Amino acid sequence: MSTQPSPALDADLPTALRQPRLRVGGAWVSWFALAWLGMWIAQLTPFQLLLPAQIQEDLHTDDWVQNVVSFGVVSGIAGAAALIAYPVTGALSDRTTSRFGRRRPWIAGGTLAFALSLVLTGTVHSMGAIGLGWVLASISFCVVSAALTAAISDQVPVDQRGYVSGWISAPQAIGIIAGLALVTVLGLGALAGYATIAGLLLVLMIPFLLFVPDPVLPRGLVPPLTPRLMLAGLWVSPRAYPNFGWTLLSRILVNLGNALGTGLLLYFLEFGLHSVDPATDLILLTAVYMVFVIIASLTLGKLSDKLGNRAVFVFFSSALQAVAALVLAFVPLYSAALVAAGLLGLGYGCFLAVDQALATQVLPSALSRGKDLGIMNIALTVPQAVAPLLGAALVISTGSFTLLFVASGFFSLAGAAAVARVRLP
Repeated sequence: MSTQPSPALDADLPTALRQPRLRVGGAWVSWFALAWLGMWIAQLTPFQLLLPAQIQEDLHTDDWVQNVVSFGVVSGIAGAAALIAYPVTGALSDRTTSRFGRRRPWIAGGTLAFALSLVLTGTVHSMGAIGLGWVLASISFCVVSAALTAAISDQVPVDQRGYVSGWISAPQAIGIIAGLALVTVLGLGALAGYATIAGLLLVLMIPFLLFVPDPVLPRGLVPPLTPRLMLAGLWVSPRAYPNFGWTLLSRILVNLGNALGTGLLLYFLEFGLHSVDPATDLILLTAVYMVFVIIASLTLGKLSDKLGNRAVFVFFSSALQAVAALVLAFVPLYSAALVAAGLLGLGYGCFLAVDQALATQVLPSALSRGKDLGIMNIALTVPQAVAPLLGAALVISTGSFTLLFVASGFFSLAGAAAVARVRLP
């Protein structure tokens, strides 16, 4: 089922609602990539390092199970907040008639709130306050990312979206290693670490805000957002829009598989492989992962633009992640983990770029791009939030990490099966 308007009907719409036809240039892509680099550094550095270390320090225990469960509770609450923040702020941006455009006010305000929330998180020392700070930071991340992803549908033509979406996932890989290296090499504590990445976020977002135009939406075209309308909009019928439904289900499953496979790597290295220096080993694994994410996201995303059949790319990338998870499950060696990191990076890099482009092609309406992509983005954040707690439960139940990685492979394969049902003209 196609969701793209015909050129004749499209010509009657204001610029903000038209299907973009002109390709964006290198400057647009550069500012977009820098914005996402700042976002990923600010979101993933706390998630991978600062937040777990802060929780462990507050709990005053080396019991990794208790640390993981506490981390999982905080992440789970943040994930629950994302369930609301993504579609609501996306729907609000769809209706924004500011002279600065629909998306820019939300990007600017969300970025400032994100930075302030990070600094706040770094200043507190109790579990409740740490959790509140991270929930506020997560909500702000949702606000900005909902608007940034909607900008692809607003301004990038379909045959360029795989390449542009690759500049979401490539900065993610760079952001992980850059953030971890910055904090560990400089020996930054909690407050200094959070403040440093907050400053980077602000600096890297400024060019996109200043130099990327955002078409203004005329007043009166989109109905005001009411609670009833918002609740109704949260449901997109899979019967009426099957491509949307299968793409969303695939996203949830694959991202859950990826989150299970990567979320507890530090603990896997320390307690599963008994690494002497787990932090350094994690950085090396992340570096290998990063290289393959960048290669896959930029080359395969662009290839999907040329070949057109994005669902095939998503299918094979999901299956490749399953293979990586099974290597981790049944070959408990650090050398095997390095191989798995490469496979996972290759699969997930391709998935992030191509699946994001696919998501923009299955949206029900140009009037609700932000809201519908907000629903899609739930599948990126919520699995990451619930994975630590679910992963800890799997490890505790068996006393090893094998079931954790088997589950990771299972969900990735299930995601591949779901996306195989997508049919685009």
